[in-house]
Amino acid sequence: MQVTEDLVLKALSTVIDPDFKKDLVSLNMIKDLKIEGLDIYFTIELTTPACPLKDQLENDSRNAIANMVNDIAVVHINFTSKVTTLRDFRTDVLPGVKNIIAVSSGKGGVGKSTVSVNLALALQRSGAKVGLIDADIHGPSIPTMLGLKGLKPGLEMVGDKHKIVPLQYKGLKVMSIGFLVDDRQAIVWRGPMVTSALRQFITDVLWGDLDYIILDMPPGTGDVQLTLAQIVPVTGAVIVTTPQEVALADARKAIAFYELETVKIPVLGVIENMAYFTPAELPENKYYIFGKGGGKQLAEEYKAAFLGEVPLVQAIREGGDIGVPAVLEEGSPSAEAFEAVASKVARNIVLMNAEVEAASKVENN
Repeated sequence: MQVTEDLVLKALSTVIDPDFKKDLVSLNMIKDLKIEGLDIYFTIELTTPACPLKDQLENDSRNAIANMVNDIAVVHINFTSKVTTLRDFRTDVLPGVKNIIAVSSGKGGVGKSTVSVNLALALQRSGAKVGLIDADIHGPSIPTMLGLKGLKPGLEMVGDKHKIVPLQYKGLKVMSIGFLVDDRQAIVWRGPMVTSALRQFITDVLWGDLDYIILDMPPGTGDVQLTLAQIVPVTGAVIVTTPQEVALADARKAIAFYELETVKIPVLGVIENMAYFTPAELPENKYYIFGKGGGKQLAEEYKAAFLGEVPLVQAIREGGDIGVPAVLEEGSPSAEAFEAVASKVARNIVLMNAEVEAASKVENN
């Protein structure tokens, strides 16, 4: 049978995207289709480079062409991505940034900054353009976690104003108050000063075009958090907790904060950090030191997505101390956990954006 574009498109129209429940052709995900004899070339445009369904879509596409077009055809599939957004870029607040993810906890000590750093790097390593804002003014730990202590951001003249050039770590753009003050200096600032500094990170930094910015929120649910949530157009929030009840109690407050009428930011899901201890010499063993399943129960309680468990392993602590985040350790349990979390966060943003866009079209009609 002669291979034609029509036959290939007919076959690909049977391949269903599990998230959108529609076929790749009607979703306009098939690009640059080209036929050269028995060689078939095309690109699948994903909605995020961190798409967890990439392998499934590739296998289903190959099988559909083999079954419906020609089983000896050679199929060449390329992948690109176009991250979705609901933002209007005609704004002074992070123009060019498609999605802003607030990483929050109701209390300190649950590993929120560790999650922020590794989530940002996992998204960046998947092919997305990512920035990271350390909004924890009183306890900036991200310079240490990324090995950037002692470095200073640059300045660039844009029009008649000086703009801050963020530091970079392996392509990840980063800004923290820790770059601007001595790390031994106590930052004894009242609320308005903290808010002013954070506003500067948002409006006076050259972030450029990014798919995601991770906003490492300060712990708690007070005035600073409220002001920040109101001035930044946050796409959604990720809640970090550990399994024990004392942490879950504060995580509930964090979720309630985002549900406030004056905030109204969707919760993308819950991450259970330090879910279990796995010693390096016994990688198959799991010891539930802080209890078991608390994060998952919390997600179910609030009908939020459960984004996964991150183990308590020595490598995460060591990596944070020396500036080499755990997600960079290829094949390790912690790296795999953070990569899985990043895929779920990206997927949930895509689905949420699609749902909001569809509802908006219905309203307008």
